[in-house]
Formats: sequence, C-alpha cells, structure tokens
Amino acid sequence: MKSVTLPEAAGPEGLRLYAIGDVHGRADLLARMHGLIRADLADNPVHDWRIVHLGDYVDRGPASKAVLDFLIDAREKDDRNLILAGNHEVSFLDFLALAEPDGVFANNGGRETALSYGVEIDFNDPDSVDQGYVALVSAVPQAHVAFLKHLPRALIFGDFFFCHAGIRPGIALDRQDPDDLIWIRREFLDWTEPFEKVVIHGHTPLEAVDVRSNRVNLDTFAWHSGRLSAIVIDGRAKRFIEARS
Repeated sequence: MKSVTLPEAAGPEGLRLYAIGDVHGRADLLARMHGLIRADLADNPVHDWRIVHLGDYVDRGPASKAVLDFLIDAREKDDRNLILAGNHEVSFLDFLALAEPDGVFANNGGRETALSYGVEIDFNDPDSVDQGYVALVSAVPQAHVAFLKHLPRALIFGDFFFCHAGIRPGIALDRQDPDDLIWIRREFLDWTEPFEKVVIHGHTPLEAVDVRSNRVNLDTFAWHSGRLSAIVIDGRAKRFIEARS
C-alpha cells in the first residue's frame, strides 16, 4: 500500500483546496472565513477551487441554525462548497428521531442548538425534554433535516483525504467504517506512520492547528476560542488562514 507524507503531498493541478475546521454554532466566524477565502481568491486567482467543510456545524456555540442556513445557501449558490458530516450533526438527527434525554446531543451543547431555533430545553427535567422535543421537531425546517441526512463522510482530492474525525489505521481508505470517520480519536491520533493519503480533519479541539506528517487537525475550539482555522492547499504549497472574532 502506497503512502504519502505532508511535505510531498499535493492537491490536484489547477485546483485550490480550502478546508475549514469545526464551526460549532459560530456563524459569525464562518461568514468571516468565507470572506477571507473570497479575498484570497481575488488576490490570488486560480483556475478552480473547492471549499471543504469538515463537520460539527451545530451545538455549543450560539447560532447553529444560522450556520446551517449559511451552508445550505452557500452550496445552492455554488456547488464547489463541499460539506461533510460530523458526529454532532449525526447526534442532532438522532435526537430529532429518538428524543434521547441523555445522549450526545443532550450532553454536548444541544441546548444551545435548540435555543438557536427558539426552543428552550432543560435536559435535567424530563417534562422539559418531552415538551422541548416536540417544539424542536416543529421548529427545525425540513430543509435542514434533509441537508443533514445527506452529508457525505469523506472526500479525496489528490494526496489528501478529508473527513471529520480521522481514519482507523491499517484499514484501506475505501474500507473505512463510516462511524470511525466521525468519531475516532485515540487510535488515529496516536498513529505516527504515513497513511495512503494525508488526512485533513477536525473533531479534537486544540489551542492551535496541529500539523503532523500524516495528518492536519483544524479544530481550534472556534465556539470557545473565537478562532476558526482553515488550510489552503495549492499544488504542493500549504498555508493556513484564520478567522477571528
């Protein structure tokens, strides 16, 4: 099995790639990042481009609904906006389907997501969960549900593999478990050998972009830090941009 490391990895010729880390309800930072990308494209024109969003658009931050509205609109305006699923999107859908009072959504920022739709839920109060669930199902547009249900979990461009969380070492990229792509941590993060492709991911929040020879983690705690990070891949050249509040 062939492998590649970051210094030698290249994107497709003539195609600039932008990949954006975890947003978590920070619609302000996402809009600012798209503004930075537009400025970058204007200042440094290129034949073609793609913007890859790496998942976790909802929960924790204050404006999950606005983030989804922004992404749906961006993709409708230009299908070069590519949007991957994260574990928080899947957990949001799970709550809308099952009303789990003690699941991932309930325990990891779901209250803030519900508030962004105008629904208050106290997950410590069973009655509030029951009432809030009914209200939230009614408040979430079907366009949001359909959008979230059909998000892919991985993309490949050139020498790069894009997913939310990472991959399971030792398993070919075309045989990865879809759940690993949005949930895996330790086995992937601890692996130091090269993969088939350099993995561009988020999911694990850190103070700064984490650049390794086999992977790049773009989750810089945007909802809390006020910093949303992205990588720019232009052939073999790689650089980073950051939107700040």
